[in-house]
Amino acid sequence: MRRSVRFLRRGQPVELAGIEPTEMLLDHLRLREGACGTKEGCAEGDCGACTVALGRLVDGKVVYRPVNSCILMTGMADGADVVAVDDLAPEGGPLHPVQQAMVDYHGSQCGFCTPGFVMSLFTLYHSGKVPDRRTVTDWLAGNLCRCTGYRPIVDAALASCTGSPADGHARNAAATAVALGEIADSEDLFVGDDERFFAAPASLPSLADLYSAHPDATLVAGATDVGLWVTKQLRDLPKIIHVGRVAGFDAVEDGADALVIGAGATYAQAEAQLSAIDPDVAELLRRLGSKQVRASGTIGGNIANASPVGDSPPLLIALDASIELNRGGEVRTLPLDAFFLAYGKQDRQPGEFVQSVRVPKLAANQHLRCYKISKRFDQDISAVLAAFRLTVENGRVTAARVAFGGMAATPKRGLATEAALAGARLGEETSWTDAIAALERDFSPISDLRASAAYRIETTRALLRKALRELSGASGTRVTGIREAHHEPAA
Repeated sequence: MRRSVRFLRRGQPVELAGIEPTEMLLDHLRLREGACGTKEGCAEGDCGACTVALGRLVDGKVVYRPVNSCILMTGMADGADVVAVDDLAPEGGPLHPVQQAMVDYHGSQCGFCTPGFVMSLFTLYHSGKVPDRRTVTDWLAGNLCRCTGYRPIVDAALASCTGSPADGHARNAAATAVALGEIADSEDLFVGDDERFFAAPASLPSLADLYSAHPDATLVAGATDVGLWVTKQLRDLPKIIHVGRVAGFDAVEDGADALVIGAGATYAQAEAQLSAIDPDVAELLRRLGSKQVRASGTIGGNIANASPVGDSPPLLIALDASIELNRGGEVRTLPLDAFFLAYGKQDRQPGEFVQSVRVPKLAANQHLRCYKISKRFDQDISAVLAAFRLTVENGRVTAARVAFGGMAATPKRGLATEAALAGARLGEETSWTDAIAALERDFSPISDLRASAAYRIETTRALLRKALRELSGASGTRVTGIREAHHEPAA
């Protein structure tokens, strides 16, 4: 068992044996190192001022992804190359190409957000992409500029991110890969004592044993939710078990009929395979959080934390997903919609954790529609998340799965609506009436800061009608344009 956290800084290994379980990487950089270029803005992963890059080996190559250091625990950087804005330009030397472009295109006004923008663009610079404007704006969705200086920032990105990185990190990539290999191991990580610790097991049996021994510990995958318990709720979490080092826990198995996604797989790791299920899945993932959130956050964590407004559970419920739960090595399978019992309560025993999620693919006669309604287009919590999977034969709905987020204390199926949809004809709007009316029997939403109850129920009616109209081949409007250009009637 290893008793210290190890990562690279400026090409050199750093070893930390005395960290607090919930110390954030931002605090390590600013308070321990004095690397104060990285800023704290919102302290909840929304504004991107704290963005740094973590480089990890993927198929032998160093891949840099942006993360929010304000909610990423220092121990979670174990095994990575940590790159902050202070590291991009040598002292007295030329600016990094991204930095120079920000100067040339006047991309900085007050300057507070600039380090975060630069680091997000650093990861785009190293992505190998030759981005268009849409790609740049998607990449920067997690970085907020209060001075509304987005146009010159986007111009700087287009000018500097050419798909051929040639900075110092690119020139030293081989040496960095070797250094990352040297600090990698398959030992369990445990820093602290039995009363207060940061732990990162290296295997599934080790995770199961440790969590069984400490069922009061907090499991952390990406900390995109748990991090806020610390920074906003000021909760003391004395025992942290990070699942990011568990071998194989992030595997994504792409089968003929279903995806099996390890609970430790981030959205970034599973995005391509999930997006291939349907264009609406791809669009939801594009709007789920930001690049920083998707680089850290996991599908398993979104399920396990059971937020009533989490984006992925309603979609997965509509797709008839199931989960595996592990308790001390004993595994059981549960339909995902049965996992959520009440607000903050799941069908999960002490010491039991989500191990994987199985997501069936669409059959030839099944059609998916998914809609996210939020106040902001990017980087916002849903007021309503609607997902519909309809099985259609000869223009008639023979089976339906309907799920919503934001409409109840948990992500919830609309069972009465599903029953009323059976037999509805896509070409006859009068046959939809009972199903649309049934939504009020399934859901009694509340009013909150995101939306009123009346708005929510009216929106659900409109979204179900929209899904049926789209499937019938009627023309419609999509803000994103993904399905707008071409509608085909469901057979």
